[in-house]
Formats: sequence, structure tokens, C-alpha cells
Amino acid sequence: MTKPSFVISDQELNTLMDRYTRDFTVQDRAGRFDPISGRDKEVEKLTLILVQRLRKNALILGPAGVGKTALFIGFAQRLNKGEVPDILKGAKLIELEMSMIGAGSASRADLEGRLIPIVKGVAERNASGQYPPIIFCIDEIHQLMLAFKASSYSGLADILKPYLTTGDLLVIGATTREEYDEYVKAEPAIDRRFQKITLQVPDLPLTMDIIKLMRPNFEKHYGFQISDRAIERVVLLTDRYIKNRNNPDKSILCLDQACAHASLRGVKDQLDDESIAVSVAAEAGINHLAL
Repeated sequence: MTKPSFVISDQELNTLMDRYTRDFTVQDRAGRFDPISGRDKEVEKLTLILVQRLRKNALILGPAGVGKTALFIGFAQRLNKGEVPDILKGAKLIELEMSMIGAGSASRADLEGRLIPIVKGVAERNASGQYPPIIFCIDEIHQLMLAFKASSYSGLADILKPYLTTGDLLVIGATTREEYDEYVKAEPAIDRRFQKITLQVPDLPLTMDIIKLMRPNFEKHYGFQISDRAIERVVLLTDRYIKNRNNPDKSILCLDQACAHASLRGVKDQLDDESIAVSVAAEAGINHLAL
């Protein structure tokens, strides 16, 4: 089969991708991420959207800390295991890092001069059908909307729009429900090109299961054991005393802080109750003796 001729050369595209994007599939193969669990239903829905012929773009909606970025990682792990339909085998999941694309740009033209070749280069390769798909994921995607005046990236979604229409780009975006209602819905031409996936806050048993899957990497990092009882205690205390944030994020952060506190105190065997209490109390703004 003759190799197609692209407007954006392989060298130019690879240079831009190395500089301004992050490959979740490569980072997962390098062991950079904890295993992701508890989102099988959402990953299945995401897979179903991406194998469709036309409107193959997903928008993940959920409150802060509920695991929207973790769903990106969970899907990358599914890709690496080959647990996807043939049309997605070998696909790359690439995060468009808008902060990197915008860093050091002196003008709007500089910003667009970086983004447009990446988008066009990926779209023409996807359209050729001769390469495994390249899938973009964009966190805080509402910042690209014209209505989001506070962002220097405002209006950049218009660059994606023609490729979303033809199905040459596969995009997974993430934002909160509030920001979706205020900014994304304000642009129906963009909004209707995305199918929605809503992430609910996991209940306490699921939060515990998520953390248990992450436990080996915590134990390896800190050099002591973390019992099921310690994980249960962290989750129950954060649920009771930290009301302004969501699981699993708040429990994961408190567990990490508790382990760090235990490490500073010279704990060698396993995570102790005092370190957990100090960590949760610090996040909740109360005296740890109250716990």
C-alpha cells in the first residue's frame, strides 16, 4: 500500500507532539499510573462512542475530584491490554496540554500556529485509515469555548469543529456539569458533536476498592504496609469530616498525607491510626484529638 502524502509531515507532527502533548498509552506502559478500577461501565460507554462512524467524541461530566482524568487513564490501560474492538487496536491516547501549547506564545497567532498543525496532522492520518487511531483527550475543555472569556484559549474549539464534523478527530473532553452548562452548552455547534458520559461520586465501598488497587504503589513508595482497616478508616473519616470535596480524590490525598506523616515519624511496619487522624484533621481544619 502506497504511503499517503500528508500536508503535515511526520517529522513536524512528531516534533510538535513530543513538545506539546502527553501520551497516556506510553506513560501507562512505563508504569507511571496506578491501576484504575470501578469505572468499567463508563469505559465501556466511552469505547462504544469511539467506535462509531460519525459522532465519535465523548464529553465526561462530573464534579471535581470524582475521577474524570482517571477515566482517561483507565481507557489508556484498556487500550494497552488490547481489550478494545479491532478498530481501536494500537490506538494512542494523547492529552492536548493547553498550558504547554500556550507557554511562551507571544500572540494568538503563535498559539494557533502550534495547535493547528497538531490537529490537522492527526486528523489527516486518522482519515487515511492506514494508521491506528490517535485519540485526543482534553481536560477542562470548557476553556476552549468562546464564551469562556477568562481563558487565553477561548475560541480554540472552533479549530477542532470541522474535523469533529467529519469524524477525522476523536476527542474525549472533561469538565464539570456547572462549567458545561455555562460554557459548552452556549455553543450548540460544538456541544452536539459530543456524546455525554456522567461520572457519579463513588460510594464508600467503591472508594475503598479503588484505593486498595492503588495500595501496592503506596506501600512500595513508603516502605510499610497499609491494612484494609487503615484504608477503611481513611475513607470513613474523610467522608465524615471533609464535606467540601469528593471521593475518591479526598481519600486518596489523605491516605498519601497520612503515609507521609507516618514516614516522618519513623514508622516501619504499617500505617498507624495517629497518622491517619493527623492527616484528616489537617484537611478538615480541626484538632486531630477530636477524631
